[in-house]
Amino acid sequence: MSHVTECPICAGTVFNKFLTIQDYSVTRETFDIIRCTSCQFLITSPIPADLDRYYQSSSYVSHATKPKSLIDKIYHLVRRFTLRWKVNLIKKRTTAHPLCVLDYGCGTGDFLTACQAQGWEIAGVEPSAAARAVAAERTRSTIASDLKQLKSDNFHVITLWHVLEHVSDLNGILQQLKDKLTPTGIIFIAVPNHNSNDAKHYQQTWAAYDVPRHLWHFSQDTMHLLLAKHQLKLVSTVPMKLDSFYVSMLSEKYLHGQPSPITMARGLLQGMQSNIKARKKYEYSSLIYIVRK
Repeated sequence: MSHVTECPICAGTVFNKFLTIQDYSVTRETFDIIRCTSCQFLITSPIPADLDRYYQSSSYVSHATKPKSLIDKIYHLVRRFTLRWKVNLIKKRTTAHPLCVLDYGCGTGDFLTACQAQGWEIAGVEPSAAARAVAAERTRSTIASDLKQLKSDNFHVITLWHVLEHVSDLNGILQQLKDKLTPTGIIFIAVPNHNSNDAKHYQQTWAAYDVPRHLWHFSQDTMHLLLAKHQLKLVSTVPMKLDSFYVSMLSEKYLHGQPSPITMARGLLQGMQSNIKARKKYEYSSLIYIVRK
């Protein structure tokens, strides 16, 4: 275990305990989330030295190729829609041709496959050997295990779909990705928002805390501070409205032990309420930050 002693955003060294959260999806161990008293950034601490083993489970849906539960099946069904939505989101914001896309933390390669279907050039980075092998087979491309293995430093688009919260070297990776962007390139960063209504409703059982895999827990304010630190310009912020439904259903499962028609319905209702309440201050369950150099 390694304790975080300095905030990666503001370099603050004073922290307060925020919440104690259980690892519901793999080990059932508990972990603390601490809050920087200077910038309010939330951090999982201490961080396990053997973090890889917390991903080694068939229940970890982001790396699973076959859904095992009803909620997993819903996740995979919705993912088909969101892949098309993400591709269209990129199309609206870039005119480069041919488009060269890097998906950092590409998992099993679903998004890269969708990009290939558009005729785009692709590159992927995925630290998990098992997920990397699936991605390589699906895309028929070499998937790198880290950024150093990439041959190109000129990407028009770089995507991190719910990945930045997993990255141990937060500042180092963000700077490296910035350096690999073309002068007019765009980075899409999707992360959970702990100021969302569903996060406040479920608190310790909010599924998007996902400790210890999620090391960092962002709000709009702390993400803006991080982007400013790296001199990245925020172009726009886009909500991922479907996330509130999935996260709320999974949170209901964590809260009650097993999913049921009643808890599923409660999750759907809470997801809808969260999106309605988010309209005023844009505090959606997950947000995509679209940035340029």
